Amino acid sequence: MVNPSASRPADQPGALSRCLASFAAETRWEDIPESVRHEAKRSLLNYFATALGGSNEPALDKNLAVMQKYSGAQDCGIIGRRERGDMLLAASSNAMIANIFDYDDTHPNTIIHPTAPIAPALFAFAEAEGCSGQSLLRAFILGGEIECRIGNAVSPSHYSRGWHITSTCGVFGSAVGIGALLGLSAEAFVWALGNASAQASGLVETLGTDAKSLSMGNATKNGITSSLLAAEGFAGPAAPLEGRHGFVPVFSDTQNLIALSEGLGDAWEIAKNTYKPYPVGVVLNPIVDACLELHQRGVIKVEDVLDVELTGHPLLRQRTDRPDVTTGRSSQVSAQHAIAIVLRRGQASLEEFNDEAVAETSRDAIRPDIRFVDDDRYDIEAARVVVRTHQGKTHAIDVTAAKGGPGNPMTDAGLEDKLVTLAGHCGFDREVGPIIDAVWALESTPDAAAVMRLVTR
Repeated sequence: MVNPSASRPADQPGALSRCLASFAAETRWEDIPESVRHEAKRSLLNYFATALGGSNEPALDKNLAVMQKYSGAQDCGIIGRRERGDMLLAASSNAMIANIFDYDDTHPNTIIHPTAPIAPALFAFAEAEGCSGQSLLRAFILGGEIECRIGNAVSPSHYSRGWHITSTCGVFGSAVGIGALLGLSAEAFVWALGNASAQASGLVETLGTDAKSLSMGNATKNGITSSLLAAEGFAGPAAPLEGRHGFVPVFSDTQNLIALSEGLGDAWEIAKNTYKPYPVGVVLNPIVDACLELHQRGVIKVEDVLDVELTGHPLLRQRTDRPDVTTGRSSQVSAQHAIAIVLRRGQASLEEFNDEAVAETSRDAIRPDIRFVDDDRYDIEAARVVVRTHQGKTHAIDVTAAKGGPGNPMTDAGLEDKLVTLAGHCGFDREVGPIIDAVWALESTPDAAAVMRLVTR
């Protein structure tokens, strides 16, 4: 494996981009710790769960209605569906549904959902071109590592400028993953990063709408083409990430370039991945935990709520202060809806964040007035929830480690249960056990595409 600290003067043009490129080109399977390999499989198990859960969504129907007529060879499957498409259509479609419910994984430092832009590209490539499970896992780990490191470099100002970080950084993860399967040289990896930088996009304004899913699909698809073109010598800039007009300076006010390379190969970002127990933006997890506890105690009814004070990481307010949501998709990032529906029903499944549930909290006027208190001393998995009632009572709950976060992670068994639940949600009529077994055994199979034959109809 490349030693990223050796002969890498930071002031050399393109040094950081070349460092990441060399890492992607030279890191062997044997260089990757077993714990990181296992986390990759956990990520993929969660990916198949969320993609199955979203496979019946109208956004996918619309996408296929438009794009399938222009698709080439029908080599690749679409999870939970009978339809097939070429590599680009299948990959982009699977990325859409994996992220559509905001139920996918989360890199805590950046709030990137690492897997949705990368895994669909790799499995589509496996179906179209063939690769082993070990090769796919290596490619996934490398893609996720570089995707999250680029996210670290542009955070936290990237989001506040209105960029949807999973899409903008996901294109790099997809490109690196495909480049790893193609066996790109370090030079070609720099080109792939450059090609990806030319296509990075995605806006926070689209959250809660079909357009967000479009940017997710494009991140995956554009990453594939970035590396396919690089393999043919399609060249990009020498410093696509750190150059004067490169991705990091252009997309961020607070550049943290050292995050691109610091600890590379030793401190693995993908090992920090987390998985959601609820279909909401990750910053809402502690809020949902608190409301579930209040409901379980039986101390409050939602109709009695006067107002709520939420103290937490600034992203809690930035992402979830949405009192007037009208759709299930938008409710997944609304603190007002989440508090109302969870206090009323005492659960937080997909049924609490669909159009019918949104109509209920609107019709019954039970969404509370919320005062947000930004406090950057809080991690995103923590919050203080204070509920005041019309009867003059105050209920306060402090959540220090929300379920599914780094301090309270989902177990392997919990991820398996999530797959079973979401397969049932979409009415998937095939056995789920073989999918679980195939993911856990992925590194030993010569045919990575075999698992895709288990998740399509």
